Amino acid sequence: MITPSRRAMALPGYPLAEIPGIKRRLLAAGVDVIDLGAGDNDTPPPGPVLEAMHQAIDDPAMSKYGFQQGLADFRRAAADYLERRFGAVFEPAGEILPLIGSKEGLAHLPLLVLDPGDVAVVPEPGYQAYLGGTLLACGEPHVYPLRAEEGFLLELERVPKAVLARTRLVFANYPNNPTTAVASREYLERLVATCRRHDILLAYDNAYCDLTFDGYVAPSIFEVPGAREIAIEFHSLSKSFSMTGWRIGFAAGNPELIGGLTRIKTYTDTGPFLAVQRAAVAALDHAESLVEPVRAELDLRRQAGVAALRAAGFVVDSPLAAMYLWVRLPAGVPSGPFALRVLETEGVVVLPGRAFGPAGEGYFRIALTVGPDRLREAIARVGRTLVEAGAEGISVAASA
Repeated sequence: MITPSRRAMALPGYPLAEIPGIKRRLLAAGVDVIDLGAGDNDTPPPGPVLEAMHQAIDDPAMSKYGFQQGLADFRRAAADYLERRFGAVFEPAGEILPLIGSKEGLAHLPLLVLDPGDVAVVPEPGYQAYLGGTLLACGEPHVYPLRAEEGFLLELERVPKAVLARTRLVFANYPNNPTTAVASREYLERLVATCRRHDILLAYDNAYCDLTFDGYVAPSIFEVPGAREIAIEFHSLSKSFSMTGWRIGFAAGNPELIGGLTRIKTYTDTGPFLAVQRAAVAALDHAESLVEPVRAELDLRRQAGVAALRAAGFVVDSPLAAMYLWVRLPAGVPSGPFALRVLETEGVVVLPGRAFGPAGEGYFRIALTVGPDRLREAIARVGRTLVEAGAEGISVAASA
């Protein structure tokens, strides 16, 4: 009998793996299912991106291996974007690395710095690639619970000293998924200072930096002096340009760190599809104008969703960034059974907070992936589930 490795067995299972099957069954039965689960926007990629992709597909050179360097024009476009957006100057050839989506780069990064016994600090609730990459690299994850009363900020100085002494890597993600929290400049300065003091690599996941509201402008970690010595920043075109399935992103950092990640990836892939990189150039070269319609539509959905949730009796803050709503559940209502009941009885997919780790318990996440009217309808159904559970005098867990 073939047995999986210990590291494979250490990967946590998805708490609600049955959701896709339930969704298919409901759709087959004619149920009007509204999916607010995955952060997969329903708006199409921008026209110039599609046009560039069509042209690239007809070019035989775009079907060749891209290898890790990929298209010089893509690396140039990424560097230009970082300079326009954050004032951060990077050399395209040695300080920019194309990625098959930022998730891939984040998951591979632990292989660069972790040996058995080394620690990676992983925020929870958080993106599962951080934990999975750490475990697959045979590192030791130190899960840091993010708490509402602390602004969902990861405070490295609160990690036990004995753990911090073994820490080689920390993941930080602001604007944050799933909590939508944002980080101040003072916080980022403190985070960078701690990483420099302890020689810790900072993986800064900046996938949502362009999806901001109410005048908020999300920073880059490289706006903090000294960050280049210890940080790699990850960017994704998935959310800002509605290109989730295209799998294209990039990492930026100093030549030593980017060179190290390049070496790891050389043994695992041959780079993103060159035609997608060509299309991504069109996105990055005109990022400011192309992102604005996406952001404006998400803002409408954010306002509609927050108003509907509050009217339905939920507690929710209006986020300054990202494309989610992080919604608190009443005490005693477990997130997993609640999400299952919402799907089974109302045909709405939401993600339970526990899907992002035990520290996410007590919340559920809504993705702003449908228009305002459908969002209001979905939230009205979710609200009915909560009211009905309370009126029946039973716990959601007992009925799921």
